[in-house]
Amino acid sequence: MLSYRHLFHAGNFADVFKHALLTRLLIALASKDKPYLYLDTHAGIARYDLSHGWAQKAREYETGIARVWKQRDVPSLLVPYFDAVRALNPEGALRYYPGSPLIAKRFMREHDRMVLVELNKTDHAELQSAFTGERRVAVQLMDAYQSLRAYLPPAERRGLVLIDSSFDRAHEFDRIVKALKEAHARWATGIYAIWYPLMEPRAMQDFLASVQRSGIRKILCLRLVVRESDPAEFIPGCGMLVINPPWHFDGEARGVLEWLQPKLAITGRGSSSVEWLVPE
Repeated sequence: MLSYRHLFHAGNFADVFKHALLTRLLIALASKDKPYLYLDTHAGIARYDLSHGWAQKAREYETGIARVWKQRDVPSLLVPYFDAVRALNPEGALRYYPGSPLIAKRFMREHDRMVLVELNKTDHAELQSAFTGERRVAVQLMDAYQSLRAYLPPAERRGLVLIDSSFDRAHEFDRIVKALKEAHARWATGIYAIWYPLMEPRAMQDFLASVQRSGIRKILCLRLVVRESDPAEFIPGCGMLVINPPWHFDGEARGVLEWLQPKLAITGRGSSSVEWLVPE
């Protein structure tokens, strides 16, 4: 985990997928007056400079945010997400990309609270600097899954947990399932959003089967495929599980992905799907 730096991948298709959906979840939470907690278990840094040498190495943003952020036919569902990107690029040229902490901050209200967790010391320091003086935001240097034990259930009794692992360790799917079961046992009514890369079919079947056997109900499975399977081991797409999705979120997610998918497809036609992995 400590060797992973998201700056190499910032703004790629997976970020667009993840953050477009995240904005819809945050907007749904803010539609009720009661306060909420946003817990980001793999927070990274607040802002990614796409002109940095690391981002320029693979230029993954070129097949991600750069393809879509100036499109003219953007549906209303995606306008808040693109506004968050434009806020970092007021002069019109794409240079900066917001991480999930900055996107979440944009939708916070005065009485909401955010906990950002990062284990990489360099990234933690940068993240902490970005939120200096923010009384609503706590930035913690700790293990992602330990943070679920430390902060759940929240005092607010409402909220969203984003689990966005780098998947640079073996058995990460097993860790996620174990952590989800433990967290859900303590806080069954929270919204959990779990991003994951699409790997070889057997690994995906085993992961989803493990989630189905967990006993957790009301799990929505979202998927975006942008390229054919690649012998160079580029991931063909990504997915997100959403536990306890807000009312009508499945329809919103379908609208988001139907617009994004053809614009983000890299090789082949690609696909997207919104299905209930486990119904209510």
